[in-house]
Order: sequence, then structure tokens, then C-alpha cells
Amino acid sequence: MTAYDDLPPYLLGFPGPLRDQLVAAVLSGAKTSTTGLLAEYEAEEEPLPEPGARSLLVDSAERGVAVVEVTAVEVLRLGDIGLQHALDEGEGYASVAEWRTAHEEFWHSEPVRGAIGDPGFTVDDDTLVIAERFRVTERLV
Repeated sequence: MTAYDDLPPYLLGFPGPLRDQLVAAVLSGAKTSTTGLLAEYEAEEEPLPEPGARSLLVDSAERGVAVVEVTAVEVLRLGDIGLQHALDEGEGYASVAEWRTAHEEFWHSEPVRGAIGDPGFTVDDDTLVIAERFRVTERLV
């Protein structure tokens, strides 16, 4: 048992190349925000993240690589996401339009639609999203 076994996992994307890219961006300090669908939290009956909550950032190999702490959470309309949030996602977006295109592709994917339980799920400006900010409090690798 480690000191981190009691922390819930902090999962970005699905295991594979995307998760590995996102975890690397967190570890480099480039990624300090992320965005989730309120519909996914509701479908999975998961509570929304809360400022101060700590989690174990997990890579594709299910290995804990860092402890992260949520610093801010907002429920927003997708159409209200601003440039700073998109930039802070650390994935190289130069505009909200680029950020949104990439996120819509992900959110319209079969795995996300499966998690939500709606094979025809789509987003629009009024879709509610969770804009989350976090910081790494401890690197484990």
C-alpha cells in the first residue's frame, strides 16, 4: 500500500495515445485545465470535482504519475469557453475554434457516446461543460 492508494484516479481521455499525450502535457506544466461534459458526469453518477480535491493522475498503463489538486471548477455553456481556458489545456490550441473542433471530435466519438449512453449524442453552444483547473502538487515519476 502506498500513501496514494486512497486517492481517486484522475483520468484524462481514454487509455492510449491521447491519454499519454495529455498526461505528458500535465507533467510538463503545459496543461493546467481540462473540460468534461456535464452529461458524462450525470450518466456515470459521478459528483462534480470540487476545489481542493486531490487525485492521482493515471497514465495509460494505470500507473499513478502525479498528485493533482483541483483549483477551480465552473459549469459553463460550451459557447462560453474562453481563449485562456483553451490555451491552458496545453494541447497547442491557438484559438477557441481549434480547441472546440478537437473537443467535438472527441465528444462525438463512440467511446464518449457509449459512456453517456446516447449513440447520437452531439454538442452545441448550449451544452453544459465542466471547466476545471488543477495543479500538480507532487510528481511521482
